[in-house]
Amino acid sequence: MANHKSALKRIKQTETKRLLNKYKHKTARNAIRDLKKSTSKKEALVMLPKVTAMLDKLTKTNIIHKNKASNLKSKLTRHVNALS
Repeated sequence: MANHKSALKRIKQTETKRLLNKYKHKTARNAIRDLKKSTSKKEALVMLPKVTAMLDKLTKTNIIHKNKASNLKSKLTRHVNALS
């Protein structure tokens, strides 16, 4: 176990950040899932900017890699454009 106050504080901070990152990542994954399931182009066009913003925020805080975010955004955009 930790021997210093700073180490104890770091453990608490790390756990808090881990839970927050986990929540943000799961929320984004659920949004992506919902966008992929949508069959209405009108609805999908409304959801796409929100999901894209979520992915950009995850990238900015190093929760996911920038190339992964880019690939996801590309696939989602192609999916939305293919809807009729």
